[in-house]
Amino acid sequence: MKIVFMGTPEFAVASLNVLFNSEHEITGVITAPDRPAGRGKKLKSSPVKEFAINNNLKLFQPINLKDTSFVDKLKELKADLFIVVAFRMLPEIVWSIPPKGTINLHASLLPNYRGAAPINWAIINGEKITGITTFFIEKNIDAGKIIMQKEILIDNKNLGELHDELMIKGADLIIKTLINIEHSSIVPISQDQLNLTNIKPAPKINKHTSRINWDISNDQITNLIRGMSPFPGAWTKIILDEKELQFKIFKSEKSNLSLKPGEIFVNNKEFHIGCSIGSINLAEVQLEGKKRMSIDQFISGARITKFNCI
Repeated sequence: MKIVFMGTPEFAVASLNVLFNSEHEITGVITAPDRPAGRGKKLKSSPVKEFAINNNLKLFQPINLKDTSFVDKLKELKADLFIVVAFRMLPEIVWSIPPKGTINLHASLLPNYRGAAPINWAIINGEKITGITTFFIEKNIDAGKIIMQKEILIDNKNLGELHDELMIKGADLIIKTLINIEHSSIVPISQDQLNLTNIKPAPKINKHTSRINWDISNDQITNLIRGMSPFPGAWTKIILDEKELQFKIFKSEKSNLSLKPGEIFVNNKEFHIGCSIGSINLAEVQLEGKKRMSIDQFISGARITKFNCI
């Protein structure tokens, strides 16, 4: 089949790579415009753009997806199918173009965790199982008919580890989905036919979401830390040298010291913080203005003047 691929971050590159090495023909790649990044605010290309250029694929970086000239160029590519992985919301004038439809890869078991941050929220909410879904794009976001799904155990993985596993297995699911579409051997399932009670959303992560509330259990807090590691990092405030500084926690384990919420206990090797139930023992942290480090390195260099986090 002739395929147009749409995606932007590293998560999408795995699927693009699998398609590039398949029997299908990629007639075009759509990705986001270059964005200013870093302290120098230099324009930075997306990982998908870099892959497309390195492999001589026809590339488009539209600012306005409804622009008539862009829509006309899409039609000229004469694709059988559009595939979307981690891209923007598409207008109907775009997703309705290909005769076999437009499919999306989503990093959850839909209808659960519709939204921008499904991997984060599955970990934060303490789920045991998550997965990946391919579905046909329709008017409502992440609500189209399901084509295929695959379950994946979360175990004790953090965001980065689960992201990478979903990325690789998602690429494999894309190929299996294409086989079914090509041979007309699928019966898409409407999400309205599934159990739509107690559906959990996956809204965009922001600074408020990633701040640690010490008035919850150590189980909930370790889930939050895992769900924010390695980026953006769960954070709190700590007083060092009489300065209030941001303090990110990337890795921890549950402990059971009798401490008040936010209260700190430190010895030569361990750094515990109290929660509403139990406590946590830190393993990897980052103080504002410093690099990420082990807790041993932090303890040896820090002068803590106020024994609680806020």
